[in-house]
Amino acid sequence: MREQRRNLPSLDLLRGFEAAARNLSFTKAAAELFVTQSAVSRQVKAIEHHLGVALFVRRHRALLLTEAGHELYRASAQALRQLADAAARIRERDSGRSLTVTATIGFASLWLIPRLADFRSERPDIDIRIAANNTMLDLEREGMELAVRYCMPKAAPRGATKLFGEAVVPVCSPKLLTRAAPLVRPEDLRHHVLLHYELPGAVTPWLSWTVWLETMQLPKLKPAGSLRFIQYDQTIQAAIDGQGIALGTTPLVRDLISQGRLIAPLAGKFESSRAYYLVISAAAPERPEVKDFAGWLLRQAKREPGNRALRAR
Repeated sequence: MREQRRNLPSLDLLRGFEAAARNLSFTKAAAELFVTQSAVSRQVKAIEHHLGVALFVRRHRALLLTEAGHELYRASAQALRQLADAAARIRERDSGRSLTVTATIGFASLWLIPRLADFRSERPDIDIRIAANNTMLDLEREGMELAVRYCMPKAAPRGATKLFGEAVVPVCSPKLLTRAAPLVRPEDLRHHVLLHYELPGAVTPWLSWTVWLETMQLPKLKPAGSLRFIQYDQTIQAAIDGQGIALGTTPLVRDLISQGRLIAPLAGKFESSRAYYLVISAAAPERPEVKDFAGWLLRQAKREPGNRALRAR
């Protein structure tokens, strides 16, 4: 590890390279960094010499990245962004009034964010940063205080608190059924477009139309069409817009159903084995703002219909 770090270009050189690569201009990078154009050029040449490869193709009035340049730009941009985010979190945390919450994109968009105004009304002095990500992030390594994990019970970290489980049920816009074929029985899905959620690199049988149709004993049903999305909130938004039928998960679609933006026209549903869990970083459980947010989140979860576990506490 020490040898690898000694072989890294310095942070100043990487900042100059990243700015030049992002702007595809030494002049613009220099203005951004408040240095001269020749200084940026020297920084880039120093990295090229250090790595032994060309990072740019220099043409008359044009600057292009080589394949190696693209690779280093992606890595350096991500690293510098993470450093900047960490520095901002540390500054805010030291002020004693900020915290970061990570959750899946669908949970953040459909459940958490619509409720944040309630917490803000209680504690307007606390700054909240939502880090929506479908990857489970390491809280201590990323400098985050809380997470809402969506996982199987056996995958929940030690000390995690279950917020609620979920059921899966077909949902659509009420407007859709006024202009399309009736949807009374599962067999009627053959006349409709099905909206699929496909998480890249993961198997999601609990949100699979194939699995749902098998539970309804309709494994060979062919719909009128299909639309596929890689984000769950996009899938639900397409359903709200009347583009087809989606598999909705409670509690994420319960508010939309109560608001009349979605309906669940079919009785068929099944309970998912997954659930949502609150996880608090080992470095943050005693911080007052973390306790306040965790307490608020648990109170919100208690309001979910059928949430007996939390109601009994």
